[in-house]
Amino acid sequence: MLNGLIASGMALSTLLVPTSGPFDSPPSDEIVIDVATVNGSGCPEGTADVAVSPDNKAFTVTYSDYLAEVGPDADPTAFRKNCQLNLVVHVPQGLTYGIARADYRGFAHLAEGATGTQQASYYFQGDSRTTHSSKTFEGSYSDNWQVTDETEIADIVYKPCGVQRNFNINTELRVDAGDSDSGETSFMTMDSTDGSIETTYHFAWKECAS
Repeated sequence: MLNGLIASGMALSTLLVPTSGPFDSPPSDEIVIDVATVNGSGCPEGTADVAVSPDNKAFTVTYSDYLAEVGPDADPTAFRKNCQLNLVVHVPQGLTYGIARADYRGFAHLAEGATGTQQASYYFQGDSRTTHSSKTFEGSYSDNWQVTDETEIADIVYKPCGVQRNFNINTELRVDAGDSDSGETSFMTMDSTDGSIETTYHFAWKECAS
């Protein structure tokens, strides 16, 4: 399970890799990620993109329309937004990967008495092991937010070697008006004030047995 949830403004740490593994650096060969499917109210068609970092240490999901809100002018269904990504990750032969850390960023404006929650889960297709995380922010709050989920090295789930298993990411934003003033609007985005909307997933690498 994920632990070490960190909120708002903490610097990112070094990529976690299995210290017991045969190497402690990412492969030099290019990593290719194809988006098989994208579904959800938080990522309408054409609003989510995936890119691999040049050093093969991470991949980033960029959103352009991921916002949950409540208030007098908000759609009644807008209090919850979600996005499910189904990814095909092509890695060099003889290697497999897991996710060591996930960094989520956004912006929230929550009235006094309101709350905003960011949730995430991810798993490999056909594998019953699912990693979950959840973080709630309480109003009044109006600032950027960041959540960093770190997995203990011994608990990292790796894609089985020798088979193609798609990687599934499910994220959710939820805003609850609570006992805030009925005339107030509260919202939470997978976003930030400068318009950069990113979620970064950091790889851990492992060699497959020959």
